Amino acid sequence: MKRRFLEHGIESFEDHTVLELLLFYALPRIDVNPLAHVLIDRFGSLAAVFDAPVEELMKVPGVGRHAATLIKLIPQMARRYMISRASFNDILDNSEKAGKYLLPYFFGERDEVVYLVCLDAKCKVIGCRLMFRGSVNSASVSVRKIVETALSYNATSVILAHNHTSGIALPSREDQVTTRQVEAALRAVDIKLADHIIVADEDFVSLADSGFFRHT
Repeated sequence: MKRRFLEHGIESFEDHTVLELLLFYALPRIDVNPLAHVLIDRFGSLAAVFDAPVEELMKVPGVGRHAATLIKLIPQMARRYMISRASFNDILDNSEKAGKYLLPYFFGERDEVVYLVCLDAKCKVIGCRLMFRGSVNSASVSVRKIVETALSYNATSVILAHNHTSGIALPSREDQVTTRQVEAALRAVDIKLADHIIVADEDFVSLADSGFFRHT
């Protein structure tokens, strides 16, 4: 299977054989083909196996902590890989570019997370910082921390971004209220909130495109 992968790539594999090859590295002296089938059948798809909590994976007979850890490592490594390909020299001068730039940061993320992208006067990315883990409208969101981060990068403008784990990218009333608060705090220090991007799976919605902002 390793030779087949190296010669022909992952496209030549079925979902259960992808999982079988991965499990071999956690359980090298065991025939893991039946276990791969059990995991796919139990969770419904390869993606669902990777998304499953460690505790649920370990309920499957034959899946120990090493195998569960390896399974959970894959989507998070994929996210880090995609993020590392993003350039801090990218110009994000419209919502389409901003959304595409930000999508990798939310890949495989099961929690709600909030990012702040800091831009210079030419809309070039000078920093992208994970601000919070939790809902953007939760009490954990600190407007002060957002402002301090933007100032630390000497940003001219920023883009706020968070994900909806519900799979629906439409902004909630709470999202809008929080955006107003952040926009007002940034304006007080002469920094523009250029956009607020909401991500759900591979989709995103721009509050700027929806007419939420009235920048002059």
